[in-house]
Amino acid sequence: MRLRNKPGAMDRIKQFPNLVIDKPEALKGLWKKQFNNYNPINIEIGTGRGDFIVGMAKLHPQVNFIGIEKYTSVIIDAMEKVIEEGLTNIVFLNKDADKLTEYFEKNEVGRVYLNFSDPWPKSRHHKRRLTHKNFLDKYKLIMPDNGEVHFKTDNVNLFEFSLQSLSEENFILQNISLDLHNSGIKNNVMTEYERKFSEKGQKIMRLEAKLK
Repeated sequence: MRLRNKPGAMDRIKQFPNLVIDKPEALKGLWKKQFNNYNPINIEIGTGRGDFIVGMAKLHPQVNFIGIEKYTSVIIDAMEKVIEEGLTNIVFLNKDADKLTEYFEKNEVGRVYLNFSDPWPKSRHHKRRLTHKNFLDKYKLIMPDNGEVHFKTDNVNLFEFSLQSLSEENFILQNISLDLHNSGIKNNVMTEYERKFSEKGQKIMRLEAKLK
């Protein structure tokens, strides 16, 4: 899907420098100071229009959330939702996830959320998958030894790939669901894609993975 630029989006974002952080590398190791508390920090890679991370921030006010999204055309929508809700435990990075280790120190991020990530179906592109070893190694460098990855998708091939990749990279798989919405899980916060897919009757798969 082609994402169109929104006129004035960048100017609007620049009005809120404490909400959309322009130079996250300057806060490496200092994110607790940015939030002005010592609450745990969780990140979502591929925040999109922010339904999930805004919902999580409302549900868990004792946790700080950082949404990472490279497309300005959609992160502006997430930013506006935070402003409307008046949330103070969430910020955004309009950046690519490739440079995570430039933004966060070891032990700084307790949990990584990956929701409906691009499946990159062609074999030559698998290294771009957010559950590929290339990215899992980055997560290990910013999380504590018991850090967690929470993953949701509607793509069977990506889910199977992720199960294998996480297992091979020293993660303990837990709470695996092949049909999330019929699993009895409580307090499930849906993304915009999750809502759209589930309305079409597509099954949503989910897993949690904890570092050994």
